[in-house]
Amino acid sequence: MTEPVRATCHCGAVELRVSLTDGLATARRCDCSFCRRRGAAAVTAPLDGVTVVRGADKLTVYQFGTMTAVHYFCSICGNYTHHRRRSNPNEYGVNMGAIDGVNPAEHEPIRWSDGVNHSSDRLD
Repeated sequence: MTEPVRATCHCGAVELRVSLTDGLATARRCDCSFCRRRGAAAVTAPLDGVTVVRGADKLTVYQFGTMTAVHYFCSICGNYTHHRRRSNPNEYGVNMGAIDGVNPAEHEPIRWSDGVNHSSDRLD
């Protein structure tokens, strides 16, 4: 998957053009308090690898905690499309299930990252 891929929200109001860092090989889930509730697997794209083709005005943002991660959702259907990562703010995580033709269930097991014990949350 070296060519850009298309990702959309559920209702189609938001469309992204995504150049993935290493295809689907970067798929992972996070167990922080927010991501484990969402459960979506994300794949990696550089910041310049995500372009909003349609629906920028339909995207809404959610942030919490350190306010480093920026989670994007369609304001119409509520579908998570992508987020700027807390673990590496120079990357986006893109909802693997939003990519055309990709079913995350076909790529199990998908590894988990430890968002509960994230280094930016430590006081030392």
